[in-house]
Amino acid sequence: MRSISLVLLGAGSSSRFRASSNKIYPKKQWLYSGDKPLWLQVTQNFEKIYKFDKIIVVSSKEDIEFMKNFGSYSFVEGGSSRQESLNNAIKNIDSEFVLVSDIARCCLDESMILRVIEARGEVDCIVPSLNVSDTIYQNENPIDRDSVKIIQTPQLSNLALLKEALSLGKEFTDDSSAIKSLGKKVKFVEGSLKAHKLTILDDIKKLDCIKTPVSTQFVGFGVDIHPFEKDKEMYLCGVHIDSVDYGFKAHSDGDVAIHALIDALLGACGMGDIGELYPDSDMQYSGIDSKILLKDTVSKIKSLGFDIINVDMTILAQAPRLLSFKQRMREKISNILEIEMRYVNIKATTTEKLGFVGKKEGVMVQAVANLKYFDWTGE
Repeated sequence: MRSISLVLLGAGSSSRFRASSNKIYPKKQWLYSGDKPLWLQVTQNFEKIYKFDKIIVVSSKEDIEFMKNFGSYSFVEGGSSRQESLNNAIKNIDSEFVLVSDIARCCLDESMILRVIEARGEVDCIVPSLNVSDTIYQNENPIDRDSVKIIQTPQLSNLALLKEALSLGKEFTDDSSAIKSLGKKVKFVEGSLKAHKLTILDDIKKLDCIKTPVSTQFVGFGVDIHPFEKDKEMYLCGVHIDSVDYGFKAHSDGDVAIHALIDALLGACGMGDIGELYPDSDMQYSGIDSKILLKDTVSKIKSLGFDIINVDMTILAQAPRLLSFKQRMREKISNILEIEMRYVNIKATTTEKLGFVGKKEGVMVQAVANLKYFDWTGE
């Protein structure tokens, strides 16, 4: 049997999909269907249809490490375009054929996919397509709709020819046009209305394979400690503590409360810790405002399909006294997290003069965050 590898393209930023609202929406590959992100559901469903020699999932640079937590597939970092992402993937394949699909075509029609696979070897590229039933105009002129086809994925190509075509430096909208540019043959097989592409949020109504996200909640815990440093401004929860003439010794601005909160948020969604995302060995974070790091963290976890429910923080400090700052802290954190202030709780306590905190040498903060999957059914 002639060997086939599968490439699933999911490195896009979902700009059109995420532009559906002023909110921070997940990337469409990270919408949850039941308890699985869409990219994983698509990958597992392909596995049920055919035994591929190799499966490569193409991911963006910022998502690839997180994707690796979900399975032992081969992951490849994508590029700035579909074609660049595909090129990166096929460099890692040596099978005779490659089947390429977009994760955005998330509802698989098994019979259509098998039609594509069973035609391998007949020509150089097999393409599922649909005929057009509506009147078609090009600019101001009607054209013969019988001469027009709607092209879908997955497409099956001779791997060597696809590599050759993509090496030419031309830009192609799909695999078939790349193969066609070499003067090679393309065969059309019957496509499927089920293979509708997820482009905007309203498309979900047309895709019955996407299930309602489960209501599971995820808890994360974070803790951080910083010693004091003279002649430095102090910030806690993004609020300037103007009652003291010292701040925190740290690579960034030292906002120990925000650092603990970032770790709690990352812990809840399994994304590691603050040191992995914003290492103190990286000079771009030297002296950085920790609110910037928190905003970036919120954007990351929301792009990966999570929503923030609530957070709870305990600041352990013998000094300074924080009672008069707590309300402003709650306001600041609720704005950054994009949740109501009543879902942000901030407590401050002393350690009864025990330990380094009790000796007024520094501050420790503990934080808890609760997350859930983004519920697209309510949008």
